[in-house]
Amino acid sequence: MSEFRLQAISPQGKAIKTEFEATSKKEAKNKVDKLSRKKGFKVKSIDKKETYQYKVQKGAKDPVTGEQEAYSKEEVEKALVKLGYKVIRVNKKWFDFKGSVPQKEVVSFISLSADLLEQQLSFDEILTLLYEDTQNQRMKETIKEIQKDLKDGKDGREVYSKHEDVFGKFACYMLSVASTSGNMALVFKSTAKFMERDQEFKSNLRKALLMPTITVLATIAVLLFYVGYIFPATAEVFLDIGIDLYEQAPMTAYTLDLSYWLQDNWIAITLAHIIPIAGIYYWIKTPQGELWKDKHITKLPVLGDIIHKTSIEIFSRVFYTLYSGSGQNIEVLKVAAEACRNKYMEKQIKEVAIKKMLKDGAGLIESLRATGVFTETAISRFKLGAESGALRENAKQLAEYYELQTTYKMDTVIDMISLFINLFIMVVLIAITIVSSEAALIKPKAPGAP
Repeated sequence: MSEFRLQAISPQGKAIKTEFEATSKKEAKNKVDKLSRKKGFKVKSIDKKETYQYKVQKGAKDPVTGEQEAYSKEEVEKALVKLGYKVIRVNKKWFDFKGSVPQKEVVSFISLSADLLEQQLSFDEILTLLYEDTQNQRMKETIKEIQKDLKDGKDGREVYSKHEDVFGKFACYMLSVASTSGNMALVFKSTAKFMERDQEFKSNLRKALLMPTITVLATIAVLLFYVGYIFPATAEVFLDIGIDLYEQAPMTAYTLDLSYWLQDNWIAITLAHIIPIAGIYYWIKTPQGELWKDKHITKLPVLGDIIHKTSIEIFSRVFYTLYSGSGQNIEVLKVAAEACRNKYMEKQIKEVAIKKMLKDGAGLIESLRATGVFTETAISRFKLGAESGALRENAKQLAEYYELQTTYKMDTVIDMISLFINLFIMVVLIAITIVSSEAALIKPKAPGAP
């Protein structure tokens, strides 16, 4: 989100100056046009906040350089002069590439904030400490901007929402909740834990699916290159000297036929694989496709159970953090549903559970059971918590139990997949070796023999 400043004249002739956010200059202009038609003011200018580089000097000291965000070059010059500097140069930074912030850096920021909050430091002091210790330039700018906005008295949601590209949508929501909650340290710690688990799960999923897939595809590519290019160059030598391969080396003959077929139809074969895969990929990126994928992915053997329980773990962890123990906590269910990283679970919780609670007056446990997306273990833990008055604590226990279970299961799955990949590579190598070695059994006819 970029920051913009509107300068206008009201119908009564008064000057209007206000700041707002938009994703682009075009969107900012559309917002202002709608507002001006409604309020009847005259637009003077819409300025975007940009980064300016400056070089200044104070007295006999050496010149210093720096950067400052502002709506115009003149604003930067006036601010520097006001601070007693002699302005040597102020130029707009044309290539304002801020870079990215690694997920580990974000988790570290939130975890350290939680630890320091528990030590009774003020959040302003914490931001100052983290700003000084952070090496990532983008993160430093983000911390500086958060600190400035909080000092200006801005609402937590407004402060963090502009940094969704750094923290992520859910983390921004949780941090904004923390700024108004009675236990800021707990919310920060739970958010850090959620992000750690999310990062760990994605890393394990890559190990379980991505790397094995790349390995298998690479092995298949090597096999096809051997069969389609290298093997014919060797086998055709026997054809040139009149050897009947079907009689003396049938495996070599059939492999050569396969090679010719691949060479003749490689375009059709490639398209037959790429088009369906690309079509499925783009379809699951649509809302309908993503919903279908998340509904059925939990039914996969072994891995589906891990994905399902990880989503319930995240739901329970967020529920534990936000649940107040009073009323139905509909907003808590919505946030936890959005955080669980499964669109089908989110849909069922919002459209079945929450609807059942609001319209039918059903209880939490009955409503969660009606969604059909929670395991019996999860339902029994929530039910026990509701009956004993310790719903939050039981949600936390469920999250920790599923964390341990899914971690052990994922390690086992990764080991199993690695084993099958090694077996696959072994089979391919044995097949290549057998077919290649068959050539050693071929006996050319003696010169002059019939």
